[in-house]
Amino acid sequence: MVSKYMGLKPIDEWRIYELTNKPGLLFIPNPFTALGQRYWVCRCMRDFTCKPQKLNIDPHGYLKEGEKWWEICTKDPERGRTLLQKLRWATLGYHHNWDTKVYSEDAHDLFPEDLAELCELVAKAVGFHNFSAQAAIVNYYHLDSTLSGHTDHSEIDKDAPLFSFSFGQSAIFLLGGKSVEEKPIAMLICSGDIVIMSGQSRLCYHGVPRILATDKAPWNDLIIEKQNRSDVCEKVFECADSTLWKPFESYLRTSRINMNVRQVLKPGVTSLVQQSE
Repeated sequence: MVSKYMGLKPIDEWRIYELTNKPGLLFIPNPFTALGQRYWVCRCMRDFTCKPQKLNIDPHGYLKEGEKWWEICTKDPERGRTLLQKLRWATLGYHHNWDTKVYSEDAHDLFPEDLAELCELVAKAVGFHNFSAQAAIVNYYHLDSTLSGHTDHSEIDKDAPLFSFSFGQSAIFLLGGKSVEEKPIAMLICSGDIVIMSGQSRLCYHGVPRILATDKAPWNDLIIEKQNRSDVCEKVFECADSTLWKPFESYLRTSRINMNVRQVLKPGVTSLVQQSE
């Protein structure tokens, strides 16, 4: 069931590590199948860039009402070249406000069900049985992109872990401490890797100073002829189609996608209004 719906390998094949000098920082080297990586890349580019999700390009008029970012990128070469470079992030569920750093019920849409299920499954595998995915930021990096050091402290429930899923080109991930004075450690994050910030590491400074080009393309390690079709749901299996996949792969050659998912509310609370009462 894990492989069928989430594009993941069986859990007994995963390797899970914890950094001894950063308690709560968990690292799972690529537990995704090749089709699984393709599925989540397609979701991030084709689906998570559609309304009601919010994009960094929304205020700038690059898209007309009703237009979809991925459709323009693949069907209108002139506009598409610009749009591919301009997209930097999409927000899902509770939309992160980059100015106030505060979540609001006025900027809240349904969270994607499959992404919530993915996070719940991974959370339970590492011992977090009450995690509820309620907000996500999908970052779109190019080879010259960086992410400055910061902490994720907007969520009301800061005890809940933060889940980070990466696809595409590799990245250097720096994890510091509770203050900017603490020297960070560096980790190489490759396509399919999962990083979980929990416990003491949850509010540590972290950032991405560099994207690294790699020749590896694990999303192409397909063994379709040995794969039982019944073990993969139709939406995941369709990503095996080379024609469908071609434009996504072209993007990944020079880009990295990162989904980072958070729980905003404390357990048992269903809205920010209820939380404040």
